[in-house]
Amino acid sequence: MTKAFVIVLLAVITLPACKKQQDTVAQTKPGTTATTKPDPEAITYLALGDSYTVGQSEPASVSFPQQLTNYLDNLLIPAKPPTIIATTGWTTYNLIHAIAQSNITNTKFDIVTLLIGVNDQYQGVDTSVYRTNFVTLLHTAVNFAKNDSTRVFVLSIPDYGVTPFANGQDAVIGPEIDQFNAINKQETLKAKANYLDITGISKEAATDTSLIAPDGLHPSAKMYALWIAQLGPMVAARLKK
Repeated sequence: MTKAFVIVLLAVITLPACKKQQDTVAQTKPGTTATTKPDPEAITYLALGDSYTVGQSEPASVSFPQQLTNYLDNLLIPAKPPTIIATTGWTTYNLIHAIAQSNITNTKFDIVTLLIGVNDQYQGVDTSVYRTNFVTLLHTAVNFAKNDSTRVFVLSIPDYGVTPFANGQDAVIGPEIDQFNAINKQETLKAKANYLDITGISKEAATDTSLIAPDGLHPSAKMYALWIAQLGPMVAARLKK
């Protein structure tokens, strides 16, 4: 059963996950609902991020937040359509301001995912600035997750250096992505939240082009499914406690 998204966006940017953004006012765009009645016991899920959370260049129905929701449904863990605060091109700075402008600042969720940083790397943001902003976002995610860090799931930044978009620059891009991931992993573990390293999966795109979306940069539905094969069990185990 396919569920539509409730997406909170500042501005829809269609270029690759690499452009600077202009701050705008956040909006809530309600999606369509399934024909069945909502389950009041269904879990709530907030996804925070950038193009990798939006599922740029692929249908929204195959983005990793939607695939995670479907995974939980298949395990008979009813889940409401995910709430998403993410736009292609966002840095940590953009995401912080988007959350502040959103209409959900006082809302609590059963689970929260956070995947952010590729645009900080692309735009040359200093790693010390990234660390400060990431910690802010991590604390915000924990607050959204009922002040329970075990309900927060951080995903590492994919290595886009292996994609056609990178034009053979993986020797430069890969090590820089590793630096940013070292930071988000360290801070996530310090906060006692969950950490999933999906960077290794992203590197498989170097020899398997089916893992890359038609734009030559972002993950395909197939790659997102590989993420969910690891993320899904982690989330389900937490929800069953």
